[in-house]
Amino acid sequence: MEEKETLSFALAGNPNCGKTTLFNSLTGSTAYVGNWPGVTVEKREGQYKKDPAHNINVVDLPGIYSLSPYSNEEIVSRDFLLQEGLDCIINVVDATNFERNLFFTTQLLELDVPIVVALNMTDVLKKNGEEIDVKALSKKLGVPVVLISALHMEGLDELMKAAVIESHKQRKGRSVCEKSDLESVIGEAYKVYKEEDSRHPLFHAIKALEEDEIEFKKHASKATKVISYKDFESRSAEIRYNYIKNELLPTKKIFKGEEKKKATFSDKIDKVLTHKWFAFPILVLVLFLVFELVFSEDLFFLGAFGVNFGEGYPGFISFGEGILEEAVVPFEGLIWTSGGINGIGIMLQTAVEGVCTIITEGIRMGLMSISSPEWVIGFLCDGVLAGVFAVIGFLPVIMCLFFFFSILEDSGYMARVAYALDRVFRKFGINGKIFLPMVMGLGCSVPAILNTKTLGSDKERLKTIRVIPFFTCSAKLPVITAVTGALAAAIGLNASLTVLGLYVFGMAAAVTAVIIMNKTTVREPITPFIMELPAYHRPQLRAVLAHVWDKAKHFIKKAFTIILFTSVLVWILSNFTWTFNFIPTSETYNLSDSIIVGIGRFMQPIFTPCGFGSQLGSNGYVFSVAALNGLIAKENVVGTLGSMGAVLSGGEVITEGADAMSAILANTNWTLGGMIGYVVFNLLTVPCMAAVGAAKGTISNKKSFWGTILFWLATSYIVSTAVYLMIDYVWTLTIIIPLFALALLGVGYYDKKKKKEEELQNAPN
Repeated sequence: MEEKETLSFALAGNPNCGKTTLFNSLTGSTAYVGNWPGVTVEKREGQYKKDPAHNINVVDLPGIYSLSPYSNEEIVSRDFLLQEGLDCIINVVDATNFERNLFFTTQLLELDVPIVVALNMTDVLKKNGEEIDVKALSKKLGVPVVLISALHMEGLDELMKAAVIESHKQRKGRSVCEKSDLESVIGEAYKVYKEEDSRHPLFHAIKALEEDEIEFKKHASKATKVISYKDFESRSAEIRYNYIKNELLPTKKIFKGEEKKKATFSDKIDKVLTHKWFAFPILVLVLFLVFELVFSEDLFFLGAFGVNFGEGYPGFISFGEGILEEAVVPFEGLIWTSGGINGIGIMLQTAVEGVCTIITEGIRMGLMSISSPEWVIGFLCDGVLAGVFAVIGFLPVIMCLFFFFSILEDSGYMARVAYALDRVFRKFGINGKIFLPMVMGLGCSVPAILNTKTLGSDKERLKTIRVIPFFTCSAKLPVITAVTGALAAAIGLNASLTVLGLYVFGMAAAVTAVIIMNKTTVREPITPFIMELPAYHRPQLRAVLAHVWDKAKHFIKKAFTIILFTSVLVWILSNFTWTFNFIPTSETYNLSDSIIVGIGRFMQPIFTPCGFGSQLGSNGYVFSVAALNGLIAKENVVGTLGSMGAVLSGGEVITEGADAMSAILANTNWTLGGMIGYVVFNLLTVPCMAAVGAAKGTISNKKSFWGTILFWLATSYIVSTAVYLMIDYVWTLTIIIPLFALALLGVGYYDKKKKKEEELQNAPN
């Protein structure tokens, strides 16, 4: 059998042009995602298998607006397009945003690579009463042009056939700037690179004339030989736009009698969704619906409004009675609980956790039947399997949240959200795009951190990851309600207002931290906000599911080892004494002899400035132990408090968080400031090992990653100390407020100083 020829095609185009939808339609199940070497920009590759004569590898390049150095995405795309072995570039152009997309096309034409232009969203174009003369456009550009609809999978075979044909041709780059007043200067620069036998000499010549930073860095010996031309970049941009306007735009025609349809369906919707006053209330409503469907355990507050759900969904199987300490009902509360109906995400999570419980308890029963030592059973079931299933248990919520966000993104709404947010946050020196991942942190920090990959720079990504945990996720809510509930019972504190205040406090802390980082340690000029607002369209289920699966695989790959290792480690520390004697699970009271309790006692004085250290007395170590367990998952904090409450009160493990806290408060010298400080510490500190794993996979620089861990620890420690002092020792306000004001003045002074230095560095010689 004759061996198939292997071809490499790249999909290149502006953001929101439908490029990823096209990629998913072409590659299907063969697609896989990784990172480009050395950067966190996603690398998407797959195979097109409908051509019997060729093995066609397809690479989906990041969506960019130009080949000038600006962001990681542009640098990655540019490097890939210039490398050897690329057989054809498929330039995806949004036919509904014809003019703006073609600027990038005029840059691609300067490469010595075969090119095919894929005019996408032609179905929307027809609905708008417009058409494009493909033959005329192809003649003007000098490359084939194919009409497609990636969403409806129309014209894809014709596109790939054209790309295969072009890939076997030799193509010489040409520029729309050559037939202009720049012709002679481009010709001279071209000779420099041609004499050096460079690849893509025309492209490099034009970049040298534009005084392109990367060009001078990578090809300094050639670029310095090019005679400079004043304002070449602005003049060449002007020529490109004029060529598009005068030569290419006339190929788009409006059907006779349809001129009045210029206000498209998308335009009409945008009058509401991007409105100055309506945009934010609508966004809040959309986010509320998404979070309710994913995270709610009382969907639409039906339980809170008095609907009686009895004892909840009873489950449909149970086992282990007479063998285990109590019968296991793995799917109890699957659909609803006594408190209300579960959201879709919680239902899926409960179902997956139910399957994990069946496996774990089945293995436990099997080991018990052969009289395995209790420590072996505990290590395998409560250490190893608990760590493995902790990863799997996160997946339903992550995938469900990304499913809804992918629908919003694929429909075109997310572009409008970024646009609306940018109008407000740019006033504070914050790019609006970073706010959406921050808001996702209200549901879960893990998908929020994973979603920062869409941000434009490493610094934007770093700042956002560092403050995402400040947005109180669903796992932290039990900690807050446990403490506030106990305080409400003890001193009559208004629990609802306190919970709301802590949520708002976390958000305010996040925004403040970003502003301070912008002006100090993570400085960067605020990036220009350039974004196409694509036409609204029905999301492609196949593309949405592919995106969700990509995120799930990334999470498993990056977070698995960290979660498994820490789960096993904490189990060992919790179940063995310092002499390495195993503590049987039946001997609850001996937990005080465990290694982790010893570590907790050792660490207790460290938290004295925060209000939950030595001043709580000999039993105050329970808060340190719970905080340590919370590093695995914040859900563990309440569970640990329940176990520790049993140790202190001499009873059984307490399952209700508020009751556990009440038992602990009865045996410690607690104060209001100390308990609020404890909540604030857990709110701002390292969120969980799953989030740490996600951060490690997203932050490319090891120093920045460890700096982020230190940032979480330092911020939570300092802020919780301040909260404790201000509540319990009101007089300290006279010190803390002036210190805070001085710190802000210092930040402002440093910012002004650095701005002057940056202006001097950027000033022309």
